[in-house]
Amino acid sequence: MTYRMDHLSTLSAEHLNRYQRIITEAIGIRRHSELLAWLQGELQHYLPHEILIAAWGNFTENLICYDIVSALPGVRTEYSDPRTLTPLLQGLFNRWVELGKSPYTLGAGDSGFLLEEGDLQCSLGKALQGMRSLLVHGLTDERSNQDCLYVIFSLERKLHNSLGAMQILLPYLDTALSQVTPLVHPESNAPVLTAQPKDGEYWGLSKREIEIMNWVRIGKTNLEIAAILGISVSTVKNHLQHIFKALNVATRMQAVIKVTEGRKRDS
Repeated sequence: MTYRMDHLSTLSAEHLNRYQRIITEAIGIRRHSELLAWLQGELQHYLPHEILIAAWGNFTENLICYDIVSALPGVRTEYSDPRTLTPLLQGLFNRWVELGKSPYTLGAGDSGFLLEEGDLQCSLGKALQGMRSLLVHGLTDERSNQDCLYVIFSLERKLHNSLGAMQILLPYLDTALSQVTPLVHPESNAPVLTAQPKDGEYWGLSKREIEIMNWVRIGKTNLEIAAILGISVSTVKNHLQHIFKALNVATRMQAVIKVTEGRKRDS
């Protein structure tokens, strides 16, 4: 926070006004189309990129969800291959942790950037092979105890000049992404619970509790879940207390892990 305030104090009125517009627009984002328009707008002045990948979850347990936002044809979450993308995200996350959770950049010639030949043989993979630099930064959500990683890929080589801007804009990037329902890949490691469970399945959770668990698994807060479902925050908390008791867990992440393990045994 101190760095951001010090850096902002040195900016010209033009830059401050631009930052203000970017931040104001971020707060109002609700749809993927709005998110894409925001990312392709004035934000490009500070964070030039062709592809953004947002990843979140428990990286230690390899329980990672991700969402891809790009204007490039075919570069979409649903067309990606989590079997090869997830290890890449895991490696970038590990490096971020090793660097003290500070933002960093990699060039096309740096170790850890390039994919192996044959990886991600899809529109995303081909696009990533053409990128010349990437920038990585993240944060830890203390409420859900989840890590969130943001990776931007650019055809340009100047992303090292964007490290300061990334530190300033990361909270608003996170805000914008958190207000949009992610397009979770159907083969993602995160569990997807059906709205109509079979008798005795899912530890006796109700249909409403299954809905809540589906929002919990993608990182939504109690306030966000309440707004989405049209119920009070206290009702969400009451449902979560019953869910934790039914699953015999103490935290949201433990609940996600337990449900995931249960789904793997059923599959």
